[in-house]
Amino acid sequence: MTSIGSDDRGWLRAVPAETGRDPLLSRAGQRVFAARRLSDLVQGRPPGVTGSQWTSASRASFDFVVHAADTGRPIVAVEIGPVPSAGSAQQRLERLKDAVSAAVGLPVLRIGSPTLRAAEHGRRLVEYVIDARAYAAGGAGVTPAETEPAPVGFRDILGRLPDGRTGPVNDLGALTRAAAVEAYVAGQVADPIVRGLHVRWADGPAQGWSWVQVRPDACLIERVSVTEHRFSCGIDAARLAEDLATVAVGERLRERAVADLLPRAELTAQIAALSLRRDELVGGFAFDHLCVD
Repeated sequence: MTSIGSDDRGWLRAVPAETGRDPLLSRAGQRVFAARRLSDLVQGRPPGVTGSQWTSASRASFDFVVHAADTGRPIVAVEIGPVPSAGSAQQRLERLKDAVSAAVGLPVLRIGSPTLRAAEHGRRLVEYVIDARAYAAGGAGVTPAETEPAPVGFRDILGRLPDGRTGPVNDLGALTRAAAVEAYVAGQVADPIVRGLHVRWADGPAQGWSWVQVRPDACLIERVSVTEHRFSCGIDAARLAEDLATVAVGERLRERAVADLLPRAELTAQIAALSLRRDELVGGFAFDHLCVD
């Protein structure tokens, strides 16, 4: 990639208007490219990063990078996929990428999920975040009068849902909720309601859980983490994590991948254990009603 300059930190490359490759999408004054290497984004080894670290990190890629269409500057790098296991080579590489990104001020959004993948779900997620940030920016600094209702957040805008009801049109899990009802009618699940919770760790990512009761004694559960490094999604990251977990549940239902179930009693025990760590959570724990089976 030919550099046309860098940002004011002096390390991030601006993507040229003509790169020899078409963007995956252009939206709201931003251009999104898939599979960009860190060496395409950073010009030279930044201070504080050893030569060995730079050699390893520079060859690694992000699933997507969002650039400003006018300046070419990177806005955020996005990764979607399984969380690396502790002590693995993948975890070490992820930490290297984070260290280099922090050194040059590159914002990173990381979605951790055993089910969601960049190829299948990445474009919709990136579009969603771009739209959410644009909506939030449009209302930034606007303080309603005491007699006016509070501004409606992007996630809570009401409209017509796929099943004909009125509800939050920017709920990414809406299709899953409709699919769960269809699965219940077809006798494939024991309960049509998709349940969930979300938390944000004080020293870590936001996390969302979502589940559906497939049998009276067993649930299909998905967990998704959302980590924002020097970045904001435009909506609450914990709610986004829960919605994405619901999307993952929908993928499992669609593929009939319901063999790996969690006993309902074990799920309740795990929720109760999470509630005991409320002091480690931003805003505490608001789901005590789920701790009783």
